[in-house]
Amino acid sequence: KKSTSQKMPGLLTPSAEDQELLNQVIEYYHQTLKQSPEALGYLEGRGLQSAEMVEHFKLGFANRTLGYRLPMRNRVEGAGLRSRLQDLGILRKSGHEHFNGSVVIPILDENGQVVEAYGRKITSFLRKGTPDHLYLPGPHRGVWNLQVFEASEEIILCEALIDGLTFWCAGFRNVTAIYGIEGFTWDHLKAFEQYGIKRVLIAYDRDEAGDRAAEAVSKKLIAKGIECCRIQFPKGMDANEYALKVQPAQKSLDVAIRKALWLGKGKEPERTSMPDCCVVSESASESKPLPEAAEREKSGEPANEFLPLAAETKPQASEPMPTEPEELLPEPVMSKPAVSTERKDHEVVIQLGDRRYRARGLQKNLSFEQMRVNLLAARLEDPSVSNNTTSFHVDTLDLYSAKQRSVYIKQAAEELGIREEIIKNDLGNVLLKLEELQEEQIKSKLAPKSKEMTLTKEEQASALDLLKDPNLLDRILADFEKCGIVGEETNKLTGYLAAVSRKLEEPLAVVIQSSSAAGKTSLMDAVLAFMPEEERVQYSAMTGQSLFYMGETDLKHKILAIVEEEGAERASYALKLLQSEGQLTIASTGKD
Repeated sequence: KKSTSQKMPGLLTPSAEDQELLNQVIEYYHQTLKQSPEALGYLEGRGLQSAEMVEHFKLGFANRTLGYRLPMRNRVEGAGLRSRLQDLGILRKSGHEHFNGSVVIPILDENGQVVEAYGRKITSFLRKGTPDHLYLPGPHRGVWNLQVFEASEEIILCEALIDGLTFWCAGFRNVTAIYGIEGFTWDHLKAFEQYGIKRVLIAYDRDEAGDRAAEAVSKKLIAKGIECCRIQFPKGMDANEYALKVQPAQKSLDVAIRKALWLGKGKEPERTSMPDCCVVSESASESKPLPEAAEREKSGEPANEFLPLAAETKPQASEPMPTEPEELLPEPVMSKPAVSTERKDHEVVIQLGDRRYRARGLQKNLSFEQMRVNLLAARLEDPSVSNNTTSFHVDTLDLYSAKQRSVYIKQAAEELGIREEIIKNDLGNVLLKLEELQEEQIKSKLAPKSKEMTLTKEEQASALDLLKDPNLLDRILADFEKCGIVGEETNKLTGYLAAVSRKLEEPLAVVIQSSSAAGKTSLMDAVLAFMPEEERVQYSAMTGQSLFYMGETDLKHKILAIVEEEGAERASYALKLLQSEGQLTIASTGKD
């Protein structure tokens, strides 16, 4: 006997407890994100370009591949495992992943166990009514970034987790977030009391709903003896949008924090700097200990590793303080510079200020899993004049490899005499532009070669005569009899109507069932024979993933016919998705 179960490396441990099972799923999503240009590109677009952040918070990406790493549902082990994942909220009753198409941010307790998860949809082609924000079913649990509560008496409280990550990446590590406008929970209040938090800076969205929610939560906190201030972004903005539009984010958020509006009664108490902390340097990822912390390190005691709020640092004398929050946005400095692109036969030239990048070999990248190019970075003496290079660096690398990018950035910065941060930002813009060109290239290669069919006037007249005939169904049945298919009038018409419904946006699907040797194949062949040859695709059997890799065969408005049900068993999940959602996507490791 031969087993028909799918042989793939085990992802989840069936014998694990529910908590460990949930942890394993989040770890799988975490590994998936690190290999997903789509998810990493989304984070980069939100200004969250930090490998440290991804690792520290175990960010993940759900791309519908989890189901392929589980035992098949027709096996006892697979059915039991999928049932438990449904109970945990990872899978829905339909079998689909709850967080499909979402960047996933887990919420961990003080022991590092996953107690809640948030998903943010990152695709634009969602069904109408599909929410962008998802959580695990049931009441919210846990507090995000809980570990910083032990290190600080002052906490920034954001409305959304993306806003919290924005503060964190800008160097303000004493931050947490609620779960949407109504997402302040008893767990949050308990944590503020338990860890002795003295002051909360509320950084909700600057809109009517955000103002109402800030007022409501401040009353709860003040009643518990916790001081509250309201960080006021320009009207209509949230923390992430503000940080993206007013650069650099570290300084703009610093100003917003220092101008936070006191919400308590009477005069605002004077703020005191936290001892044994770190000072934010020019790079949010670099820090130096204060003298007190240095003394502790000498004595063998660990210095606090967390960065403080910029509100605790003194402003520079040359930095004017705005009198109103709206003055924080006099003239936004956009984070993404204009990209000048010129495409030639075998190379793409991208100019950013006085830097010019030439990429060769893009046409060889016909897979979304790699971006291997020969990239030349040059610095121009006069950007308006070509061929006046003062210095350059050239190397061949895969732009999807973080390690190769890091090496390229360091070497190019040294050759061109430019700070690594500038080269890193340039490389991000080059990658995004090359991705656009690569997508156009792949779509062009995989576009189906349609056959243009033209009818003569006599053929057109004959076709219209058939369509307008009030006895159309009788004529169809008569044609079937001429082909040797007698009887089964209802089945013949049903099959025929299903075949012509291919022209509809939601076509019909038909399964022909009967006992062995009863004529199923003959009926199917007869129906298909009435349809144009170029609009039907027929197979004897299909593998589990074959539908995902049929880029060269466009199935839109075509008939997909499979001879035997057993031949389609392994592709049943993909067929169901194709019928219900109208499209199929899958993530690949890029390995043969």
